[in-house]
Amino acid sequence: MALFRKFFYKKPPDGLLLITDNIYVFDHCFSMKEMEDDHFEAHIRGIAADLLENCRDHSFMVSNFGTRKEESPIYHILSEYGMTVLDYPGHYEGCPLLTMEMIHCILKSSESWLSLGQHNLLLMHCEKGSWPVLAFMLAALLIYLGQYSDEQKTLDMLYKQSSLELLEIFSPLNPMPSQIRYLRYISMKNVMPEWPPADRALTLDCVILRMIPNFQGQGGFRPIFRIYGPDPLMPPDQTPKVLFSTPKKSNLVRFYSQADELVKINLQCHVQGDVVLECINLYEDLDREEMVFRIMFNTAFIRSNILMLNHDHVDMLWNAKDQFPKDFRFELLHMLQQSLLFIKRNKDLGLKNLLRS
Repeated sequence: MALFRKFFYKKPPDGLLLITDNIYVFDHCFSMKEMEDDHFEAHIRGIAADLLENCRDHSFMVSNFGTRKEESPIYHILSEYGMTVLDYPGHYEGCPLLTMEMIHCILKSSESWLSLGQHNLLLMHCEKGSWPVLAFMLAALLIYLGQYSDEQKTLDMLYKQSSLELLEIFSPLNPMPSQIRYLRYISMKNVMPEWPPADRALTLDCVILRMIPNFQGQGGFRPIFRIYGPDPLMPPDQTPKVLFSTPKKSNLVRFYSQADELVKINLQCHVQGDVVLECINLYEDLDREEMVFRIMFNTAFIRSNILMLNHDHVDMLWNAKDQFPKDFRFELLHMLQQSLLFIKRNKDLGLKNLLRS
């Protein structure tokens, strides 16, 4: 209960949940009930009117997660009340996380806003389906501001303010392992000379699976991999792309039995920045697929030539843990790219030779 002593010690305005003295969350974000558009607008306008009436000498900034390309409904409503509303995405390539660059931007702007004085309040909100990234960003902000230091407990505390069923509805995979990985990146702020560190370009050489999971009830599975992220050979364009996808009709695809204690699969994929790696079980018809696990990581924080994870460190389907052996381990071997320019020149040279032939 010690974690909760600093929380909820005074009554917040109606419709808001108090996180710290100057950070609030719209409480309907914690609910599984969906409001109709008209009811939602009336609800938000009521909260805004109460805030302006009871906190006349305060200023408000709202961080809203889950927005796509257009401005959010809450942006249009609260802007009428003179509130600054900042819209952010609700995921990165399907993961309820954001890029390290965007996380840093949100944390810095929030810290700057709150540091201007006690009369500056930060309100946090999410669109339908984006509760997991809101919970993550709340935990990230509390850790960044030095309110808490234990990544796991901080994230657990916030998720417990709602039903676990809400998290499962919005995220088919348990996102907490990757979220905790990113919270630990944030915790490194006080021990690194430069934070966040500059992105490093890596070549993902291969993956090693130790102790094979059991899918399809056949005592093994048929793994394929997909890797998403910005193309390190096109640095101006940070839009995530499919950087690697196992060809389904190739000798790379085969069934591995649990009798195979170790499986090594080559990748040879260049990555830089925020990377999503998916391991997928491909059915025998080479058409149907089932997610086995997913990880998201940032190359700037990789300090050795291997990333080793057990079944507690990968995002998997909520009911799939029993399909993984207790000693399951996933190893991602990689090497530092000494010169992206060298790689790009070789790539361009190969293209020129192909055009000449």
